[in-house]
Formats: sequence, structure tokens, C-alpha cells
Amino acid sequence: MFCRNQTSRATVARGSALEMEIRRGKFRQSVFMETPQDSDIQKKIDYEIRMREGACKLLAACSQRDQALEASKSLLTCNARIMAYMSELQRMKEAQVMQRVARRSSDAGPMDDRSPCKGKVAISDLRIPLMWKDTEYFKNKGELHRCAVFCLLQLGGEIFDTDMVMVDRTLTDICFDNTIVFNEAAPGFELRVELYSCCSEDDCSAGSTPRKLASKLSSSLGRSAGKKMRASLEPGACSPTSNGGGATILLPVPSVPGPKYHLLAHTTLNLSHVQDSFRTHDLTITGNEECSYWLPLYGSVCCRLAAQPHCMTQQMMSGCLRVKLGGEPQGWTNVYGVLKGTNLFCYHQKEDMEANVEPVLTIGINKETRIRAAEKDPQSKAQNICITNQYGGEEVTHTLSADSREDTQRWMEAFWQQFYDMSQWRQCCDDLMKIELPSPRKPAIVTPKQGSLYHEMVAPASGEGLLLQDNAVSAEIRALLSSYYNDR
Repeated sequence: MFCRNQTSRATVARGSALEMEIRRGKFRQSVFMETPQDSDIQKKIDYEIRMREGACKLLAACSQRDQALEASKSLLTCNARIMAYMSELQRMKEAQVMQRVARRSSDAGPMDDRSPCKGKVAISDLRIPLMWKDTEYFKNKGELHRCAVFCLLQLGGEIFDTDMVMVDRTLTDICFDNTIVFNEAAPGFELRVELYSCCSEDDCSAGSTPRKLASKLSSSLGRSAGKKMRASLEPGACSPTSNGGGATILLPVPSVPGPKYHLLAHTTLNLSHVQDSFRTHDLTITGNEECSYWLPLYGSVCCRLAAQPHCMTQQMMSGCLRVKLGGEPQGWTNVYGVLKGTNLFCYHQKEDMEANVEPVLTIGINKETRIRAAEKDPQSKAQNICITNQYGGEEVTHTLSADSREDTQRWMEAFWQQFYDMSQWRQCCDDLMKIELPSPRKPAIVTPKQGSLYHEMVAPASGEGLLLQDNAVSAEIRALLSSYYNDR
């Protein structure tokens, strides 16, 4: 349960320690004045709630199995995003309170404001091996058990899903070709990968179970009694599965009719798992052979997990410098310096950098680099910056000079921040890992079945589910869901 402050629209968990402190009067509601970040997250929550309502209506209107599976997958993703956004908003509110308390505390010591840069984390080439029995895979015996599966991936407040894949004993691996990129990851990130499964043999229509039961009862009880039983089980006007009649349904009907996905396995990946290659990771299996959605997993997942810290891809500092070339006292040259990745690039002028001209000098900035500030002379207020590296067993020092002491301090702070980012992102700063942008997915072609309502499947650009265009679905719902997937 969540309660919302009507003034600031801030979300606070009911029964949490934070709410209890507010009730005791230690924190005022004014602490929760809405910030731009709060407003953005609140808009995302409201947006996902509207999408969830549309997905529920869409799921209720589906009459074909594949469409119902896709709609149920979209509904699960919406619910996961709503919960993630609410948790993110809660953490932000608690951080605001703690920050205000720390500022007002008289005995609070000096606080270290240095924090590591964010970065991109990409996961691709997901492969989950299967372990079928010999009689099932090689001898093709037994029932052909088929399941619809997909992966849900969460890093912080970002949640993505993969394509849905149909799996049976003809496959040795569950393969997801999606490349999913998280853009605002911290070095302490935890990427949770969840595998969901749904037995595709289960009938996806909401009223199918009572009808099947009625047919069996009708044949076993006789024509007269069976006819009465069938009439009582038919959905009526007040039932959630039809628009006519008034009979009650004996069997319970779920709040959202249709297929249900279940968590089959999961794992959590972090910075230690990042490597610019294909690796295998342990998978925790939650299902068992008695479950209808069960698949014989091998207990591992293979993928490529890469990361690009912003310090490796963006300019962390730039400006005019003077660099000493050669050993002569007058051998100073004006350059435009750019700190990016593991190098300090020195150009003749800023325009050369913008035109991608080769730099005049490239000075390495890595974990082994030593940097110190030294006075030019006793009568000067400015300082030099000495950068020392090892090249082929020989120690080489480059001397830089800024226009003022303030500029020198800014450059030194940029260097210290760069070293701090490298220490936090570790192996991700050795070399720039390659991340390929996700490619648009091809639309799926589905042929409408004879005698059913006319359906047309539309694949959105992001590929997060297929949208159903059905005579039973209003144009408003179609437009709403279409905009949702296009935005994704």
C-alpha cells in the first residue's frame, strides 16, 4: 500500500519507518516538496498505470493463443515497471530526508561529495541451455511439451523484456537475440535477469475451463441433468467473461483472464561479471517438474555483459593549456587539452578537435599514471602539472601549465575524479568495450484463423510485445498501446 501526499504528490510507503517519523513530528510534510525528478517518476508511474489498464482490456479481448501470451507478457512488464518506479521514488524521498538531517546536524563531520560516474551496461546473446531426457530429445517420445518464455531484465529503475520464444524438446538452447542497454548504471549495479515461462497448451480463453468441465459433466450425468449443469456454467451478463446472461460461475475466475507467466529461474549480475567476451553464469531455478510451465534447465545462463563508463566515452575536462615539448626552458606550446578515456589529447586548437584532426600530443592517463602539481617558481602563483608514465620501461614526464591557479585546480580535480572513476569501474576502464545498439525487430506475420474475429498483428519498433487490432478492442485502447510501444 502506498499513500500519496496531495500537495506534493510524493509517494511514501505506508507503515515504513519514514512514515512513522512523519507521524511523530520529526519530519514535516514540507520535506517532500516535489522536485523535477519526483515529477518525472510520478509521470512514469501514471503512464504505466494507464498502460496496464489498456493491457488488461487488450488481454480480455484476445481470442487467439499467441496474442493472449503477448498481451499477458506486456501486462507483467507494466506491473514490474510500476513497482520499480515506486521503489525508486521511495528511495529518493528517503535520501532527501537523510540529506536534510545531515545538514542540520551540528556534529556532522565533513562529507565526501565525490561519487563515481554513471555508464552504459549492455547484455546480449542470452543463451539458456536445456537438458532434455534422451527419450524426449533423441527418440522423440512422450508428449510435446511447449512453453512460451521470455526474460525480464531490471537494473535500478530501468526494466526491459526480451522477445517471447516458444520452446519444446526440439530446442537445445533458449536463445534471445536482443541487445538490451541500460544507460544510467552505477559501478555498484545489480542486473537481475528473470526467466518467465507459461505452458502454451493451456487454453487462453477466459471461459474455456467452465465449458470443458460442463462438457464432461454433461456426458457423465446424462442429457437432462447435464443440460442443466451446462446452463449454470455458461458465462452470463454479470460474469467477467461475457456481456450477456445472469448466471453465476461455479469455478473461480482470475481477476485478469488469460494465460499466466511464472518465474522459472533468475540470476543477478554485477560489475565482477563484466567482461568483453561470452561467459557462463549460474542460474537459480525456482520451478520443479510438477509445474505446468516447467522446462529442464541446465542451471546456467550464457551471455555477453559489457560496460562503458561515461569517463571512457565522454569528455571529462577540456580547456586551454601550455605543454612543454623537449628539454629547453622556452619549449612551451599552446594546446587545447581534452581529457577522455585513458588519454589526455592535445590539439593545436579547439577546431581541430571538432574536425577530428589528429592530436599533436597524446598523454596516457591510466591507473599507473602519477600526477602532481608543482610551483613554477617562488614568485609565481600559478602551478605546473607534471604527468608521469612508464613507456617501455622508461619513465617519461610531461609538464603542463594552465593560465591561473584556479584553472590548475580544476584540471587537478578532473584528474583525481578520473582516477576515482577508474578505481570504481575497474576492468571496464582498461579498454573501451564495444556495445552494439539494438536493431529494430522485424514484424511478426500472423494469419487470421477461419471463423474468428479479424485480427491484425502490429509489431512496435521496440519489439516489446505485439499489439492486437480486434473488432472487440476500442480504437482508444489501440492508440494508447501503440503510442506506449512506440515510445519504448
